[in-house]
Amino acid sequence: MSKTKNKKLRGLILGMGFVVFAAFLFTGCPSNQRMLDSGDAAQKVYVAPGEHDEFYGFFSGGYSGQLSVWGLPSSRLLKVIPVFSQDPETGYGYSEETKPLFETSYGFIPWDDSHHPHISQTDGDADGRWIFINANNTPRIARIDLETFETKEILELPNTGGNHASSFVTSNTEYVIGATRFSIPYEKDLDVPIDSYSDEFRGALTFVDINSETGRMNLDFQVVVPPYNYDLGRAGKGASSDWVFFTTYNTEEAHTMLEVNASRNDKDFIAAINWKKAAELVREGHGRTMDAEYYHNYYEGKQGYAVSTVGDEVMVLDTREIDENFIYYLPTPKSPHGVDIDPTGEYIVGGGKLATIIPVHSFSRMLEAIENQDYDEVIDGIPVLNYDSTIIGEVENPGLGPLHTEFDGRGYAYTSVYISSEIVKWSLETFEVVDRIDSYYSIGHLMITGGDTRNPDAQYMVGLTKTAKDRYLPTGPKQNHPAQLYDISGDRMELLLDFPTIGEPHYAQAIRADKIKDNVAQIYEMEENDHPDALLRIADNRVERRGNNVHVYMGSTRSHFRPDNIEGIKLGDTVYVHLTNLEQEWDVVHGIAIKGAQNSEILVAPGQTKTITWTPTRTGIYPFYCTAFCSALHQEMQGYIRVSEAGSDVELTWKTGTN
Repeated sequence: MSKTKNKKLRGLILGMGFVVFAAFLFTGCPSNQRMLDSGDAAQKVYVAPGEHDEFYGFFSGGYSGQLSVWGLPSSRLLKVIPVFSQDPETGYGYSEETKPLFETSYGFIPWDDSHHPHISQTDGDADGRWIFINANNTPRIARIDLETFETKEILELPNTGGNHASSFVTSNTEYVIGATRFSIPYEKDLDVPIDSYSDEFRGALTFVDINSETGRMNLDFQVVVPPYNYDLGRAGKGASSDWVFFTTYNTEEAHTMLEVNASRNDKDFIAAINWKKAAELVREGHGRTMDAEYYHNYYEGKQGYAVSTVGDEVMVLDTREIDENFIYYLPTPKSPHGVDIDPTGEYIVGGGKLATIIPVHSFSRMLEAIENQDYDEVIDGIPVLNYDSTIIGEVENPGLGPLHTEFDGRGYAYTSVYISSEIVKWSLETFEVVDRIDSYYSIGHLMITGGDTRNPDAQYMVGLTKTAKDRYLPTGPKQNHPAQLYDISGDRMELLLDFPTIGEPHYAQAIRADKIKDNVAQIYEMEENDHPDALLRIADNRVERRGNNVHVYMGSTRSHFRPDNIEGIKLGDTVYVHLTNLEQEWDVVHGIAIKGAQNSEILVAPGQTKTITWTPTRTGIYPFYCTAFCSALHQEMQGYIRVSEAGSDVELTWKTGTN
């Protein structure tokens, strides 16, 4: 493209953006506001004190790196689960047990950008065993156990730049998938000029298999593909359950000014991969191994310390080297972001950020086009199917910037529309818009209760918007991101409530509470405590010196620590406090904080053991205390540690219960 044409295109795009912004600026709030009568809305979201919500909602934290848990419809915050970022509230990422979870091939990374949670599935329905979520920045996938609501495993993805199209599970949780947002040189640590992009850069689509009993992840293989940006993914359902789908943009293979240079083509692609056939090709020896470096961090047993293992190779299927077709491109307008599959598995819906329609591909027509070899071209061994051969409908006039779609199981789809800040409801039979409602403001993902499964339980919809502006009391230049709760049980969408969230939620999942709540652990059983430093009887409390390392084996019950007086710690010592909470009653939590500790306090659930490390820097008397209010004598739950000079002859002693 000439410089003159480039400038004209850039001016056109910027001009379009200005028009949209100006329209929003001068009109104020979107005009299509529709909300139930305040009394009716309040009644629909009201959950009486002591009563439980119908649904768990799991919201990604975006740049917080965490996963938050909400009750729906009340929209009450129930918990923040620490995943990719350290959490001083619980000691996650500070305690010795959890530190290994943050190890990567780039070192200890105590932060990330979490986007897309996905609940494990059985036969295409959420089953409530685990929830997976991606780290976008340093590419990783985490698994959270929904028995304890704790992160149990984090797997790094090699050869990946921006793990955005992740973490989506296949219909029986055979695989969780991920894909590179930023294509990068595929060979490990390859140093090449950036303008060698088209020659040296490649994309990677990752397939992680899941142990059906334990949930343990294993990096099975990667598919090496052309150097586009792979944005979002979904697995098929029903007849399409052997397939997964990824959106791509930047088929222009641009590496600078992407807002202009990656917006030139009328169509980009949805990549359709037969994962079952790909896995068979790997088993039959069609792949090859490549050097890689990635960390796999996980817990073994009931408790204990997370461990880190390092992988040094990965199995790959390079589309340029495989004779058999297992991946196809479906042309999709324009710069597609979301790809979503309806409950039957037949419709593949694209969301083009710059498109003026919502394209709907047919899975059965896709198979027919493959059978007939109805290809427009072949790119690096990947057949590009003819658009008209796979498309079954186009939703016209959906608004400006359609992104993401979910389904109600009653024949309708709901699509978020970013630029015009609205949600449109359209028919899967006629592909016509039947309803639309405003969102506040600039909506990204939306989520329907069960809306990504084979059997949606579509009572509520949550819109996850990007700017709050005037929705809440102002809190400075930055407002927390909003979520809007809608009632979709009738013919028309009705706004019930909006509420601020944690971090920047990109996507959310919801599941009926009765699929999880009866299986949630209330305590850690003491007889199952396999932590190597657990104190199984409080009478066994002790302190042991091993050179300059001092290990304190401490127990806690209401309302004291044993031991609570420790002397003989010296400058130069590193102190490991292994605290076991010997309570066996639900929600009776103890914590410990030490004056001058450089990391955090820790919270210890009933029957659990955690370890905090402390290196004193000055002589003196250091108080420690329980940080979790546990009884009427909580304030009395404290102790002292005496720190002496390095060369002192103060004997190491400990005690509890005498003056």
